[in-house]
Amino acid sequence: MVIQPGDRLALVGRNGSGKSTLMKIMAGMVEADKGSRILTPGTTVGYMEQEPDFTGFATLGDFAMSQLDPSEAYKVEIAAEGLGFDPAVAIETASGGERRRAALAKLLAEAPELMLLDEPTNHLDIQAIQWLEQRLKETRAGFVMISHDRAFLNALSRAMLWVDRGQVRRLDQNFAAFEDWRDKTWSEEDEARHKLDRKIKHEAKWAVEGISARRKRNMGRVRALQDLKAERASQIRRQGTAAMALESSTTSGKLVVEAEKITKSFDGRPILREFSLKVLRGDRVAFVGPNGAGKTTLLKILTGEMAPDTGSIRMGTNLEMAVFDQTRARLDGNATLWENMTGDPLMRVSGTSDQVMVRGTPKHVVAYLKDFLFEEQQARAAVRSLSGGERARLLLAKIMAHESNLLVLDEPTNDLDVETLDLLQDILGEYPGTVLLVSHDRDFIDRVATTTLAFEGEGRVTAYAGGWTDYQTQKALSETGEKPADKAKAPVKAEAPKPAAKPVAKPSGLSFTEKKRLDALPAEISRLEAEIGKLSELLSDADLYTREPVKAAKATEMLEQRQSALAAAEEEWLELEEKAGG
Repeated sequence: MVIQPGDRLALVGRNGSGKSTLMKIMAGMVEADKGSRILTPGTTVGYMEQEPDFTGFATLGDFAMSQLDPSEAYKVEIAAEGLGFDPAVAIETASGGERRRAALAKLLAEAPELMLLDEPTNHLDIQAIQWLEQRLKETRAGFVMISHDRAFLNALSRAMLWVDRGQVRRLDQNFAAFEDWRDKTWSEEDEARHKLDRKIKHEAKWAVEGISARRKRNMGRVRALQDLKAERASQIRRQGTAAMALESSTTSGKLVVEAEKITKSFDGRPILREFSLKVLRGDRVAFVGPNGAGKTTLLKILTGEMAPDTGSIRMGTNLEMAVFDQTRARLDGNATLWENMTGDPLMRVSGTSDQVMVRGTPKHVVAYLKDFLFEEQQARAAVRSLSGGERARLLLAKIMAHESNLLVLDEPTNDLDVETLDLLQDILGEYPGTVLLVSHDRDFIDRVATTTLAFEGEGRVTAYAGGWTDYQTQKALSETGEKPADKAKAPVKAEAPKPAAKPVAKPSGLSFTEKKRLDALPAEISRLEAEIGKLSELLSDADLYTREPVKAAKATEMLEQRQSALAAAEEEWLELEEKAGG
């Protein structure tokens, strides 16, 4: 494997396949059992690890500045502002997310010629991820990144390194080509294995029947058969996907939760200002916004775990809730996987049974863990020995063992590999219950959410239809509709009657309400025309329908709605204008 100057590589593979190990070998932190690592003399390499060592440093800033001259402190300050952390925070009080952001700021400030980034987007909010994307787009340095954030990988990668069962393959294309390449590779592998199996079966039949057909067998052919069997035995079986499933318990009431003018503040800082929301059965609601904006707080209020300062919360009937928390607090790190599955760490109840109830049916705990890709020997290992992705998978196993009709997912995508994310997305699509989701994974939100709650600062939360891309489109269109300069650029239908630019004098034939409506219609028509222009431009991309079918379908639906609204507004304007003219 060779990494050239300026390479922008995505290092991909299943959880536990060896991506971090390979990256540590690249960084010179782990020695390979065999072979050599050759670094061009004078080349600087920087590594951002998942769990950096802060021993000997008082603050996050001290750690980030450790390899820099004091005159270069501004570099850390720029990175800290973009990533959203305070360099003055003491190490002992810093959260895990703040520590990771400090490690990332340290790497960016040092600016090595090759950057090795191990899950850089974990614990970053969407704004920080977008800032990091832009910073990496602008750098001349090469970088290798491990990430399961599709949008991040699509935006930055120019080639891929795929780690699969001890082999590393390279493809000089963007991450968007990865899944087709992977599936084609696996298909060719399956076809070759099938041919090998047929050849072994044919040769084995000859070996048996050949004994009676001749006194002395062809020993060379027998040895060749043994070689074929050895080749087949040495092939490593692909890891399948976890046998994840969600089942709804009794159907909840049509209303799941209703918030009426709720507020919440901490130390005088408003988190929510008179926020109202109605969540109905089957809704998929995503919460997006900067870290610390109040997403988890609102989630706790809506689920009854926390009370608002003012306003009211009304919970629906027959609710059975399952919670996936971002801190993985529902797992006891010192207990084994077996004990976590059969006990309850939150209630300090240790598990001793060998059975786990899986949606009402008893199943042996080891068999159930195997469904989630854990080996038998891992069942008696401590949870703290698991990787981040394995812990996330274990927590999914724990909550999916129970029936539910309200699923609360707080940062579920951290550490999960692409295949598991795909499966989780499919399961959520078929889940008959309601989903409340906090995530910074834009692609996952697009695939799952039907409503997006955007935290827009100073306690303001706005609901938008659809996922992240829909939210961005609607927000941009809303802003466009408020800018006269942009309205002038909007396409106009030639056959459509155009309202006068200036309000016309209205005779007394119009009521006061009709006069106000006639004055407002020109701006409304211009706004709708601008939105139609934006959506038409988006849908003019023929590849959108195959690349992002969900986005294309939603954009088509929005376009039809706005065209209908425009036709109705133009007709209403004509009627009022005729009435005004007597």
